[in-house]
Amino acid sequence: MRSSLFLPLLLLLCSKLLGSPAAKKPTAALFIFGDTTVSVGNNNYIVTLKGSRANRPPYGQNGFFGQPTGRFSDGRIIVDFIEEYAKLPPVPPYPQASSQYIHGVNFASGGAGVLPETHQGLVIDLQTQLKQFDKELYEKGARKFGILSLPPLGCLPSLRAANPKADGTCLEEASSLALAHNSAVSAVLISFQYLLEGFKYAYSSGFYAWLYDLVHDPTRFGFKDGTTACCGSGPYRGEYSCGGKTDEGDEYEVCETIEDFVWWDSFHGTEKMAKKIADSLWDGSPPWMGPYNLKSLFFDQEKTRVEDLADEEEEEEAAAAAMEAFPGFNPKLEKA
Repeated sequence: MRSSLFLPLLLLLCSKLLGSPAAKKPTAALFIFGDTTVSVGNNNYIVTLKGSRANRPPYGQNGFFGQPTGRFSDGRIIVDFIEEYAKLPPVPPYPQASSQYIHGVNFASGGAGVLPETHQGLVIDLQTQLKQFDKELYEKGARKFGILSLPPLGCLPSLRAANPKADGTCLEEASSLALAHNSAVSAVLISFQYLLEGFKYAYSSGFYAWLYDLVHDPTRFGFKDGTTACCGSGPYRGEYSCGGKTDEGDEYEVCETIEDFVWWDSFHGTEKMAKKIADSLWDGSPPWMGPYNLKSLFFDQEKTRVEDLADEEEEEEAAAAAMEAFPGFNPKLEKA
């Protein structure tokens, strides 16, 4: 299974970390950590397997960038749209970034996971990604975070094809792991509100349910196919062969009308799908996003949160959730 239990999107919005000495006010910078969902080509610069790179046709087939860039898509990915909405220039992959990091850096690596053992030696794991930035993100000004929860992993074409039931349904075991992961992340984020002064986040708590509905009723969202990948081979084009061959030497296939498909290859969505996700991350409201959306964090609109966590009753509920997730932890004592 190529996809690992990992936050596919972790955005750090640093407003006081960087900026030119002559700047009258701090410059917002965007730092991106994650896996293939948000990678813009870091794997092009490391020794890895050919399948862990997307710098060959038909990746980038829609022509937006003129050539394959390392993005696992037919064109743009989620972070490209977020940068556009935030009025930032394209955030470069780490090897191309200047030492000043004026507008941020993309550290994401295709195939990466939380643990160093995930595809060890072939990707840049999360721990290394974080070390490449700084050991103390919070002390350097990182206060605002955007996190994309995991989708129902069992509905990816690769895992749908691998389902032993062979009936075209999603692989329930993988999706259950994603749900457990999302629940744990939510509890951690709630606790961080008490542990870290000024910590603010935008979390896509509704992403799992949204994507589940999308793949089961694609026409409602403007697609025609939510089960089969546009590029790949085998059942549902779930064999990861886009741009290459299967282990058996079979050639990959590419669909004729990309806009009809939710999935670009066995594991990754199309540009059309990426834009829909980015739109919801940017200005979505509960239950999709909370307690903030990315737009409110980028443009310092925290007073117009999509949820009102200032309410005393809701604050008590958040404290109870954090204490349940971490036995022995008392948020009120920690704050004091």
